Amino acid sequence: MLTEILTDLYERDLNKLKAEIELYTNEGDLWKKPGDVPNSAGNLCLHLNGNLQHFFGAVLGGTGYVRDRDAEFSKSYVPRAEMLAEIDVTLDVVRTTLAKLTDAEFAVIKTHPAHSADILKAVAAFADMAPIAGGHHERLDGK
Repeated sequence: MLTEILTDLYERDLNKLKAEIELYTNEGDLWKKPGDVPNSAGNLCLHLNGNLQHFFGAVLGGTGYVRDRDAEFSKSYVPRAEMLAEIDVTLDVVRTTLAKLTDAEFAVIKTHPAHSADILKAVAAFADMAPIAGGHHERLDGK
């Protein structure tokens, strides 16, 4: 059941990303950073693909994907068709990986809030945020 929910969410959101990228009638506009906007839509698209392919592909799925995070923010003028094709690849990686995960692997994934809290506790400047990170999947009733 969790697999279907996560797959549906990622399909919905990645398809929405595709629709947003397709709305740019001028491909050059994908790379503009108006005003104080630090990242272009194109770079954010590259970053989302890299992030998801790294986590779902390399970390969980063992695909061998090698991420180049710096390039996600430094590349410019990647053709829209190439970015849309990469979103499709990302969606396929997410679907394939989620379909293969066992219940035991999902249980490990669910422990990430506690690991985040431990990391934050170790840094004095972030220690106050540790309980928030540690409980971000808790329901209001504590279950």
